[in-house]
Amino acid sequence: MTETLTIPAWFNGPPTSGNGGYTCGRVAELVGAEVTEVSLRSPPPLDTPLDVERDGDGVTLRDGDTLVAEGKPSELLLDVPEAVPAAEVDAAQEAGRARWAEGHPFPTCVVCGPAREDGFGITPVALPGRDGLFGAAWTPHESADDGSGRVRPELVWAALDCPTSAPVANFGEGPAMVLASLTVRLGCRPRIGEPHTILSWALGEDGRKHWAAAALYDSKGFLTCASRALWIELREAAQ
Repeated sequence: MTETLTIPAWFNGPPTSGNGGYTCGRVAELVGAEVTEVSLRSPPPLDTPLDVERDGDGVTLRDGDTLVAEGKPSELLLDVPEAVPAAEVDAAQEAGRARWAEGHPFPTCVVCGPAREDGFGITPVALPGRDGLFGAAWTPHESADDGSGRVRPELVWAALDCPTSAPVANFGEGPAMVLASLTVRLGCRPRIGEPHTILSWALGEDGRKHWAAAALYDSKGFLTCASRALWIELREAAQ
């Protein structure tokens, strides 16, 4: 039988397609590597069985003849900042929440959408005096439990996706951006109910392409997981 993968509609990013990080995390589970890179080639359709194709260590996801995603083992080399006190992140988040909400291109995104009351509630905002560093607080809900008290892998991928958009986003003053690829190292996955912080920062840009990274810290300030993302600005004609 053909192996398939379905993105439930609950895990949307844009209104009619899958959250990029969640989709990448589902593909990464199929790859099964310590560090995985997943590239999104077209918007992941919701509630649609997608065909899984395997080629060596790589995995391809297709919707009929349309290539949706490709995953493969990779490496992740990052200079990661020291953890920022949770109280500082919380204060910045309260002060910056309105700007995030006003400029958000996809307000019903399950991870970071300000209009999504049943989502992750992750709100990455600029940290004053931290030179381009953004921060977000996240306490994983019990619904994310993998059965061992830790967050399911694909949901960690989702949490490490949206914060990387904040350092490069246009906040309503330019074209919206969509995730093109995400590379994640899952170290020690977060514990359910434990307060965590996520820091993110820009890595560079080239025209419509923007690179950024994120790091996840537990309540003691220990680094647990990290990601690198490529975001691409949509062309004006596509708005």
